[in-house]
Amino acid sequence: MPVDPHIAAVLAAMADLGAPPIYEGTVQEGRASFRQLTQGLRPPEQVTPVASAQDRVIPGAEGDLKTRVYRPEGAGPFPVIAFFHGGGWVIGDLDTHDNQARDLCRDARAVVVSIDYRLAPEYPFPAAADDAVAATHWIAGHLSGLLGDGRLAVAGDSAGGNLAAVVAQQCARDGISLAGQLLVYPAVDAVGGYPSRAENGKGYLLEQKSMDWFLGHYAGPSPDERDPRLSPLYGDLSGLAPAIIVTAEFDPLRDEGEAYGRAITAAGGQAEVRRYDGMIHGFFDMGAISPAAAAATAESYALFGDLIRG
Repeated sequence: MPVDPHIAAVLAAMADLGAPPIYEGTVQEGRASFRQLTQGLRPPEQVTPVASAQDRVIPGAEGDLKTRVYRPEGAGPFPVIAFFHGGGWVIGDLDTHDNQARDLCRDARAVVVSIDYRLAPEYPFPAAADDAVAATHWIAGHLSGLLGDGRLAVAGDSAGGNLAAVVAQQCARDGISLAGQLLVYPAVDAVGGYPSRAENGKGYLLEQKSMDWFLGHYAGPSPDERDPRLSPLYGDLSGLAPAIIVTAEFDPLRDEGEAYGRAITAAGGQAEVRRYDGMIHGFFDMGAISPAAAAATAESYALFGDLIRG
């Protein structure tokens, strides 16, 4: 099917503006632009209400990390979800993904701990992965203080989906039980070579050149592309928590996300892959402009809430 008409209109408007792509600018310019496109354009009435949202600090791999803890309406206790924002490990923060975390909190009916892991290039690979693992270990040991019911899950979009997958693998090795993992259009294979990268590598917001820019800042010019902390597809997939993997028809990362689902199943695990036709990378933050994106996001989060409750 064609690109969702509401999203197509935004893509056309952005093309008409003629703004330089992210890979032609500096990291600081990329971060500022991303904040403007997300937090900066969101009026107060579009902020998803939750019972509370509290900033706090928890230990990371090499120092404290800022987090934001979202609690849903109701008495609780609730499942707890460690959430990792997207942005290519280079851009993005608690504020750019504030509404996504709020949506997840509301629709999955869970406490969400959004984690502000260290970004590249100031802190290159594997800093983000190390922080994600350390933060999740801390959360696992403090569930009751977070109004948790003993169940812990992980979630993330794009680069955050990569980190959630890395964390799920490490938790399986460390004996930390996860109730589930939600990987939203995740980057799971730095080797690449998938048809979707060629088909959707230009004109659909996330472009191949942008992906190369992100990976270069995070992993350097000559990374070990099969390191499981960078490419979870090549990790030990045995014993993983059940996964929901969301992909988008017009996303360069579509095929590798779906390949990851098949690989989990082949390793004896449970993975449900949901491709949303007409959608592009980043559609989880496009509900305000696209009813179809809003419906797909709510459906995915509610499905994940059901999964982690068993």
